Amino acid sequence: MLTGHALRSRTRDTFSCPFRKKGYFPLSIYLKTYWIEDYVDIKVNGAVHKGMPHKFYHGRTERVWSVTKRAIGVVINKQVRGKIMKKRIHVRVEHVQQSRCNEDFKLRVKKNDHVKAEARSSAQRGSLRVPNQDSRSKVPPSRLSLQFRMMSSTTLRVVIRPVWLCFISAFILY
Repeated sequence: MLTGHALRSRTRDTFSCPFRKKGYFPLSIYLKTYWIEDYVDIKVNGAVHKGMPHKFYHGRTERVWSVTKRAIGVVINKQVRGKIMKKRIHVRVEHVQQSRCNEDFKLRVKKNDHVKAEARSSAQRGSLRVPNQDSRSKVPPSRLSLQFRMMSSTTLRVVIRPVWLCFISAFILY
């Protein structure tokens, strides 16, 4: 028998509510404020059939372009036959949640603004850029030479060079 190609085909697990999350959903969903240019995650709630997006859009993170009484307009990039098209869809509030994708960026902007304000108040000159903790300057390690004895007459000498040379050379001395 052929498989179906209906609108909600193959969505038994995708649209189902998670374990212990079935039943009524909180009213705080309706009290959230969405602004244009916000990032939102489309997460379909199977309990609400109105304003449900197509299964293709489930799990996408995109930007808000319109806010109406009960729905939110979202711009989504969709690949259609090799071209990427901008699709504008309206999704009800129950199927949308605010995204956390640019939280780190916003925190970094606030931190940099705070550092700039401190530098201006103390009248320091120079760079206001705060070095990131992850991007430490890579200092090449000093040369290490390790000697291993193999058998009685063969010595293996391994020289580990600095990281920027990108290789480890080994010399066998007789």
